Amino acid sequence: MLRAYGPGCDGRIIDAAAERIPDEATWIDLEEPTHEEEKLVERCIGVDVPTQAEMAEIEPSSRLYEKDGALYMTVSTLRGVEEHLPTTAPIGFVLAGKRLVTIRYATPKPVRTFENHARRDPELVRDGPTALVRLLDAIIDRLADEIENVSARMEQLSHEIFQENEDERRIPAAKLTALLTRVGRTQTLLTKIRYSAVSTLRMLSFFGASNLVHEEQQKELRHHLASLTADVTALSEHVSYLIDSLQFLLDASLGLISIEQNAAMKLFSWTAVVFLPPTLIAGIFGMNFHYMPELSWRYGFPLSLALMLTCAISPYLYFKKRGWI
Repeated sequence: MLRAYGPGCDGRIIDAAAERIPDEATWIDLEEPTHEEEKLVERCIGVDVPTQAEMAEIEPSSRLYEKDGALYMTVSTLRGVEEHLPTTAPIGFVLAGKRLVTIRYATPKPVRTFENHARRDPELVRDGPTALVRLLDAIIDRLADEIENVSARMEQLSHEIFQENEDERRIPAAKLTALLTRVGRTQTLLTKIRYSAVSTLRMLSFFGASNLVHEEQQKELRHHLASLTADVTALSEHVSYLIDSLQFLLDASLGLISIEQNAAMKLFSWTAVVFLPPTLIAGIFGMNFHYMPELSWRYGFPLSLALMLTCAISPYLYFKKRGWI
């Protein structure tokens, strides 16, 4: 699918059989492009369109390079958060003069948002560099929003783990399983956010070092890039802090599980000690021997019951006094 944005272009789909792309188009968006659409862009813009396999490369040299005066950049953007399946999808940017070409095989939320803004305000895409920094701004804002949501989620997890009432900290097994699942999902989301932030920061560094940005008339662009770089750096540091905090919450959750297991084992241990002596006495007096002095005792049976009860209560009182139970 091929769309064009810019002064006089409202993002309508351009047929791959068209002769040319409108000259007013400053942002050409390729979404899951066909071979014919790629050829149309290459012929009209004069740049090579990177393939999906090329954008999936993780080496910086394959993601960030300059060729024939055009800047080729790839960023991994966050997607799938609403579906609870967070992942990243590469978006390719080709900046050739005053025109920007984006190649993508997914539609993350910030791209959809920026498309709507570009239709309402063509000034956002008055030229390729402006469209690029505005689109990156939308991607970074999306990361910031997700970090805020994760922070709120972690506060809720912390409240559930560190209950003020000690009895409420004894979480049932089913609830502990759900708690660990939420911690794991949060960790996955933070990992994807961090990966996207690092990818964006690398692209900003590469773009900021290009000759285009250092031209005399690009002073506003340089200021905008510096602001975006500072934002992404701060977000990356905050994500690192959240990851450390989440590791602490995970350790605390596992500690609660360990405490519950130790309490259960302690219960079985002292129960066995309490009932072992009465079992021994009952075994002795339950033996059926003819020559057994206690068989002729008038009070033998009550005495044996009292002795068993004493042997059961005495260890319990001793453990209770020592604070073991």
